[in-house]
Amino acid sequence: MKDLQILVVDDEPDILSVLVYHLSREGYQVKTAVNGQGALKAAEVDRPDLIILDLMLPGMDGYEVLARLRSDERLGSIPVILLTALVEEEERVKGFEVGADDYIAKPFSARELGLRVEALLRRSKADPVSANRRLTIGPIALDREAHRAFVGDEEIELTPLEYRLLEILIQRRGRVQDRRQLLQAVWDTNAAIETRTVDMHVGRLRMKLGAAASLIETVRGVGYRFRALDK
Repeated sequence: MKDLQILVVDDEPDILSVLVYHLSREGYQVKTAVNGQGALKAAEVDRPDLIILDLMLPGMDGYEVLARLRSDERLGSIPVILLTALVEEEERVKGFEVGADDYIAKPFSARELGLRVEALLRRSKADPVSANRRLTIGPIALDREAHRAFVGDEEIELTPLEYRLLEILIQRRGRVQDRRQLLQAVWDTNAAIETRTVDMHVGRLRMKLGAAASLIETVRGVGYRFRALDK
């Protein structure tokens, strides 16, 4: 997992230097940008394996940068962690709705940063599972070697975390999964990620599934369940 490239985007020199120091010490190759335009250009020139993106950037803010990344065919699947001093739930929800995979609040701990980065990279770079190349349940099909998802004959674009979340729910179909179970299985970390993160990603996944969204059922007060269907 080391020797992967991370693009860090922040306009505060002190924060930028701290991030570069800790990530470099973990063995990652780190590139930097101090504004949105610079971030997009850096990603286009040399596609990173992960982006840590500050929300409060001059000119083009982090939300717009993220939206442009997600709309780009080549860059849209890059895992993105938002870095923010904003603590309001609405701001975090907005970030996930635009397409963030995770967020880290300022001030942050080096250990938490490392755990979140490592978990997200591990998930996005995971080797394809060996069992059954194609998994089909109702109208949904997963090509597990290519990490592609389909509803009917139409391919849907999923981020690495969205794909993993859908795969886990399908694998455990018919069984209720509480939010902590999903955090452990999908994010692969014991870090204190808020369970609200699961709700946001399920919401985004349902939007992309369209007519098949109803297959993911909400079990009030517990979590979620993928409806059991015959293949």
